[in-house]
Amino acid sequence: MFSIKAYERVKLIVKKINFIEAIVKEKGSVAKALEDEQNSRASILMHLTSIAEQFDKLLHNGELEVLAYFEKQDIKGSYELRNFIAHDYEGVDLYIVEDVIIQRLPIIKQSALSVLRAN
Repeated sequence: MFSIKAYERVKLIVKKINFIEAIVKEKGSVAKALEDEQNSRASILMHLTSIAEQFDKLLHNGELEVLAYFEKQDIKGSYELRNFIAHDYEGVDLYIVEDVIIQRLPIIKQSALSVLRAN
């Protein structure tokens, strides 16, 4: 149903979310993971950036049928967060990052898993 590249990009989104979940579990909470500036925070921000880049690649490759599985606010929000991370790393509002991890990543993950099941 979807192209192989699109399928692989969605698999990578799930993989990155799983990495973030593992970091949070290891640290005991999202807040504690983000407090670890040297390792956990850096990893989480890179994984969030990667998720946004996968959405951007899906959009620019015209994979609209795949993107239809995701809420537009999540696609747009992930790219906006990526821009904040890339352009003002030290100024990133960690409360926003925490909210994204707690509130939005589970929704994005479920949408991605729906894409993988549909293929």
